[in-house]
Amino acid sequence: MNKETLFSKSIPDLGIITIRAFDIKKDSIILHNWVNKDYAVFWGMQNTSLKEVEEEYVKLMEPEHYDVFVGEFNNEIAFVLERYNPQKDSITNYYSSKSTDCGVHIIIAPPKLPKIDHFTWYMFQCIMDFIFSNKNIERILVEPDIRNKKMFALCQRIGFTLNKIVELPHKTAQLAFLNRQTYSKHIKLFTPSKRSAMNTLDNVVSPQQAIQHIQPKVWQQSNKLLVKKAICEFSHELLITPTLVSSLKNGWNQYLIKTDNEAIEYRFEAKQLALNHLMINEETILKTESGVELELDAILFIKEFKSTLGIDNEKMPVYLEEIISTLYGSAFKIVKGNPSVKELAAADFQTIEQSMTEGHPGFVANNGRIGFDSSDYRSYAPEAGNSFSLLWLAGHKAKAVYAAIEKLPYKELIEQELGIDTINHFNELITEKGYNSDDYLFIPIHPWQWFNKLATIFAPEIAKGDLLCLGYGPDQYLAQQSIRTLFNITNPKKFYTKSALSILNMGFMRGLPLYYLGTAPKMAVWLENLLYNDSFIQETGFKMLSEIGSVSYVNSYFEEFGVHNDYNKMLASLWRESPYMAISENQKPITMAALLHIDQYGKALLPEIIKSSGLTIENWLKDYFKAYLSPLVHCFYQYDLVFMPHGENIILVLENNKPVKILLKDITEEAVILNPNVELPEHLKRMYAPVPEDVKLLSIFTDIFDGFFRFLTPILEEHIGFSEQSFWKLVAENLQEYQNANPQFNDKFKKYDLFADTFKLSCLNRLQLNNNKQMIDLDDPVVLLQFAGNLINPIAVFKKENQLEEV
Repeated sequence: MNKETLFSKSIPDLGIITIRAFDIKKDSIILHNWVNKDYAVFWGMQNTSLKEVEEEYVKLMEPEHYDVFVGEFNNEIAFVLERYNPQKDSITNYYSSKSTDCGVHIIIAPPKLPKIDHFTWYMFQCIMDFIFSNKNIERILVEPDIRNKKMFALCQRIGFTLNKIVELPHKTAQLAFLNRQTYSKHIKLFTPSKRSAMNTLDNVVSPQQAIQHIQPKVWQQSNKLLVKKAICEFSHELLITPTLVSSLKNGWNQYLIKTDNEAIEYRFEAKQLALNHLMINEETILKTESGVELELDAILFIKEFKSTLGIDNEKMPVYLEEIISTLYGSAFKIVKGNPSVKELAAADFQTIEQSMTEGHPGFVANNGRIGFDSSDYRSYAPEAGNSFSLLWLAGHKAKAVYAAIEKLPYKELIEQELGIDTINHFNELITEKGYNSDDYLFIPIHPWQWFNKLATIFAPEIAKGDLLCLGYGPDQYLAQQSIRTLFNITNPKKFYTKSALSILNMGFMRGLPLYYLGTAPKMAVWLENLLYNDSFIQETGFKMLSEIGSVSYVNSYFEEFGVHNDYNKMLASLWRESPYMAISENQKPITMAALLHIDQYGKALLPEIIKSSGLTIENWLKDYFKAYLSPLVHCFYQYDLVFMPHGENIILVLENNKPVKILLKDITEEAVILNPNVELPEHLKRMYAPVPEDVKLLSIFTDIFDGFFRFLTPILEEHIGFSEQSFWKLVAENLQEYQNANPQFNDKFKKYDLFADTFKLSCLNRLQLNNNKQMIDLDDPVVLLQFAGNLINPIAVFKKENQLEEV
């Protein structure tokens, strides 16, 4: 056996990596073991015998252009490397190969204990160094199966650039290239960072991987957190009423709640905060039945309060499925191993986005995603952190509709999003199918939507040639917290793509209606003209991430059943401005939901952000209120205009972790004009909503005070010792400053009083419990709202006696 070392590399404090030639007889034994394991599914040799492995490698190593090597780490086999000349391989038929190219295939040893941090990273680095030690090689090519997310993650970390997707005889692959100069620069700047193994799971998972995170202690923790949330939110909405048992120290009390079965009760310790919010210590939650302690179970909790919550038998199974799905996701997030809050405070936009653990803070069943299987979850859920390519269809212009702002014609947008090479390739595919490419519009779609809905439901359209499948686009995307909004990580300055995704998630089937998309770009222009010339808006820095283009496909089989029919919303996408188009080089965008983030160690992110900003808590919050609260209040009083500014709809822009401005997204279906006297263009008449006078200010009270600030105050109080009274005092000061500076709105300030003693309690969970498939009527956003009494306004105590008269 030839044991001659061809290359070696020392890893400080770990050991030596060496590379030698592959020995068919002896090395095939180990390789045979590897390729038959679940993790090696993409190597394409599962269920092979040792003899078949040996024969395959004899055949591979016959040509002069194909070599196979073994990498050893501290004298144990760590990887097998195949090196070949692309110009003498069939791959040359799929791209413009060069004589200085080198193709590689790599399989790494299965994980073993004790785990070595960044093991695969060091192996890959050694392989790249070995290949580039040949001075004639200028570019390395890999062509992994498109489903092999683990390989893509590793390649991108090392510096590879993703290229086009190709249909090879044995797989759908994506080409990726690493040139010598890029690698040389990248390797000097890059150091291995803490990443979760959960982030790189392939989208084809084994039965064991599907439940890898479902561990007894983790499941117990997920249930404890969800029971805590259920008690908090259901009591907030007056669905359940905790009874005070005893008063403890520092404002804490012990409470009791009884279920529909009087033998079952829950006790817990909590602190009563403003807006009827219970700050609960989850470690104190105790469930008993006839005095016997029982394990916390969030699913049973819902069933035990079935009558109290008013869920009928027809809706209960679906709601329970959403609860179980929420628990499944929670367990995944706990096991995943996100960066700590200290690390997140310095992290980039997308690292923070995929590290969020809570979802919508108000909904108990907030992570349904019914329709995803366990493999889909790992491929497309934002917390999984897997990137993927979009599928592109061609829709005949007789049925496909493009709408955009005037300065963005279809040709220009598609050239930006796809590039000339991909466009030419797609046009060739259309021609090969016997059609005229000029008759079609390109439509990007979520891969899940194609495989699970469109390929079957739209089969008649495909059969007629009105809808053609072109394959994958060249760019990689990451799902955002809103799951169907996709961020381009290949080129962050390209547009967001929001694609129809027919899964049931938090009370809605997540489609996209042509009814809204057709007017979205016109709405963007109208709103920009309305707001961006306003000096106060300019002062706050407020921007909208406008939805500047859309493409929809009309399926005539379902068109007659109404614009909000789910089947009419299955095939559509829109393009939205990227936050990177609206920030300067020294600014960083983060989802505003991050301000509510608690990591797996029980630590909050917000205190770390404030600490690293160098500002006092008061000054940080003042800057935050100016960026977030002030422009939204101004839109209400100046323009009778409201949005839906919850945490996932707002991107907060930071500079040295100081709040600078907000970027608002999801405008198309959620921007509303409340005044019938506002002149709206004919095509935007749908923006007006006839809302009762006593409900109008809920756009501030419900969406901001109750929907976000209510969850922010416990974090400040519990994790940084900043009292809720101090918080609400700063809110009041911000609003008083606005009123003092705008006396022209005095009559409106009195009519819509931000300092009113109380305001209506609008209930989100009651909405979902009432109808978990269509919570609100999109044509009448008020008619289905669920109200339950009033909340005491936490800033009413700060109202000055002659506040408006003094102006």
